[in-house]
Amino acid sequence: MGELSVYIGKGSEIMKSFEELGVSGPLCDALSKMGIREATRVQEEAVPALRNGRDTIVQAQTGTGKTLGFLLPIYDKIKLQADNVQAVIITPTRELTIQISKVAAILDKASGIRSLAIYGGQDIERQKQKLGRSPQVIIGTPGRLLDHLRRRTLNFSTTNRIVLDEADEMLRRGFIEDVETILSVMAKDRQIMLFSATMPDRIKSLAHCYMYQVQHIEIKAEHITLDSIQQRVVDTVESSKLDKLCELINEDRPYLAMVFCSTRSRVSQVAMALARRGYMADELHGELSQLQRTNVLNKFRQAKLQILVTTDIAARGLDIEGVTHVFNYDIPQDTESYIHRIGRTGRAGQHGVAITFVNARQYNMLRKIEAGIKNHITKDVSSRSLASRLKREKREKELARKKQEAEKKQAKLAKSKYANRKGNSHKGRNDRSRRLRDRAKRKK
Repeated sequence: MGELSVYIGKGSEIMKSFEELGVSGPLCDALSKMGIREATRVQEEAVPALRNGRDTIVQAQTGTGKTLGFLLPIYDKIKLQADNVQAVIITPTRELTIQISKVAAILDKASGIRSLAIYGGQDIERQKQKLGRSPQVIIGTPGRLLDHLRRRTLNFSTTNRIVLDEADEMLRRGFIEDVETILSVMAKDRQIMLFSATMPDRIKSLAHCYMYQVQHIEIKAEHITLDSIQQRVVDTVESSKLDKLCELINEDRPYLAMVFCSTRSRVSQVAMALARRGYMADELHGELSQLQRTNVLNKFRQAKLQILVTTDIAARGLDIEGVTHVFNYDIPQDTESYIHRIGRTGRAGQHGVAITFVNARQYNMLRKIEAGIKNHITKDVSSRSLASRLKREKREKELARKKQEAEKKQAKLAKSKYANRKGNSHKGRNDRSRRLRDRAKRKK
């Protein structure tokens, strides 16, 4: 790998328009119709940098607008008259592929470019038919892209632009070898655009092997988590956790809420329990078919569902407008997962709430998360818990008062002359006289 140049983005007080970044008129008009008129910090830095054709690493946290950061410079470079695949965007999940393809579809209408999403769970024969229409931009997951390469229904030999989105997540899911196979069959003069929230050693090694004269853009925020997210911790025990979740939902009345669980079985269990209690809830996890996932996400986006119970599959890439609350029903395993989870709310300048359930054995994990985000998370006391605590304290005070009154009353009781002479240890009893009386009774 050639010399590495690093830019730490600091942002500016005044956001730039897309026209100022050199984005073409038709694409600017399309963005304006979507209500997007000003670029985010990552877009300000990435769009001009990617346009120069150099290999680039963009490191920025989730929810910063990375999708448009790579789509806009790619679309401005696509040759409409050419029928070959000119750019491929690789993502770790089907959901992220679908989300990027929706943004690409809007840009397609404005520019006349043809894009296609390819991922597992779809009928491969239908995908072959769509590939026959000569798409110029392919968005897909590594496994299905490799499948088409082996079937010779895809050809990347003349493809010279590739985006690796959420590269650290692809590493975590074990897709890096598949990505390397795809890179090996692409044009030699390719431009690699690597987007990642973090830079593990394996990703650095990938960059060293396949990228040259790299420019590295790192957008550092003042705080790792968004300032618009109110973070709270709720102390719970397993037996009452579901009741606590329902209590918080009833108190806060979220517009849309996401509940994150650690396992698929846990997701199903919580979603069914919420549905039985009358909440509009459904589940999302890797065991669902693609059609089921799509239907659930569409219902959630349209607010036909209020609560989406999910695994970490929905922690990255999904941008769903209106998510006001995130509940970490199971505490995340690390700081990175925590950031991605709570990043589903508080987006686009809106206020959000993130509530994490913690039991007595999990406070060490909480401390690690707090150290990672360099912030203390406020411990929450619900109104019911507060009322219960106040009631308990009142009861304890009442018992203490009664005990004190009983002791005073006992102290005022008259003692016998023996108590005065022998002390208080026998509390006024004359055991010697009683024994004599008992002995006399027996003799009679």
